[in-house]
Amino acid sequence: MVNWAPLVPPVADQVISWLVFFFGLIGPIVIILGLIGIRGFMEITRFEKGESVLYKISPLTKLILVISTTIAVSLTIWWFGAILALIYLLLFLTLNNPGKKILYASFLTFSTSLGVVSSFSFYTPYYILTQAIGTDTLHVIWYWPSYFVYMGYQPGLTLEALYYGFQVAFRFIAPMLSGLLLIITTTPSDVLRYLEKVKFPLVFIFALTVAMRSIPRIFDTLDTIVKLQMMRGLGYGKPKALRPFYLLLGGLYGIVPTLIFLMRQAKYTAIAADTRGFNAMPKRTYMKPIVFNRLDYIAIGLTLLLYIITAILLIIGLGRGIPYIGF
Repeated sequence: MVNWAPLVPPVADQVISWLVFFFGLIGPIVIILGLIGIRGFMEITRFEKGESVLYKISPLTKLILVISTTIAVSLTIWWFGAILALIYLLLFLTLNNPGKKILYASFLTFSTSLGVVSSFSFYTPYYILTQAIGTDTLHVIWYWPSYFVYMGYQPGLTLEALYYGFQVAFRFIAPMLSGLLLIITTTPSDVLRYLEKVKFPLVFIFALTVAMRSIPRIFDTLDTIVKLQMMRGLGYGKPKALRPFYLLLGGLYGIVPTLIFLMRQAKYTAIAADTRGFNAMPKRTYMKPIVFNRLDYIAIGLTLLLYIITAILLIIGLGRGIPYIGF
């Protein structure tokens, strides 16, 4: 262990440590509420009509690409996941309102990175860091108060722990961005039709479809509740700098009403499925034909290329460098 931690007075040490603790705890949520907003978050988590190239690729091809991306980043070195994340981020430029979309996606990427880094770097045991980074020397840049160990913290924050946290973050971001592109450019009914074509179990397709429809409704309901809280005076007359915190407070107030709304919607969905004879017949028929065009074959070719690059990286020793011991 090499001590690079600065010498600070005991009181300042306590204050800074708790500030870092709360920043890691609520910082990602405040970034989403303050920079993206609930309405902006909805804009990148629900389907909207468009004419770009991503809309012309079949849902099945896009789903295969999402799954392949997840496999690739979980098997290879972290910077390959960072490259894929950058590619998917740039694909947001092909959507409607590209400037706003890529800005929201960038903020979400930053918020996710911050959340993952703070979640892993503060808690990862030293023996895992030495295995992950491949060194026996850890550089401590900050020592937590001794009682932080009861919250699961390691005694000191190291440079290697931050590096480890960034590596883990890039394994989340590329699949997340590819999944968002799938949701924005595909209707749930299209997903249902194509998955049934490949004989995917109907009950799982139904669950996936309900999830794709429910997520935007959750944020829509939460956004309405937060606005109602603001209309009733929450945060009125307070400085604008505190607005994200009042949005967070309004969101906490809205959890119970949102859960009640979801339970009611689940009941209505079950009634609708029963009255329409869901799963009563062995096969369903659809009005729209299922087609694959030239763009699908190009996308499948890119997916195969992704697997080839993954295999090459594994062969030359650039597989994952993170042992998932304990996680």
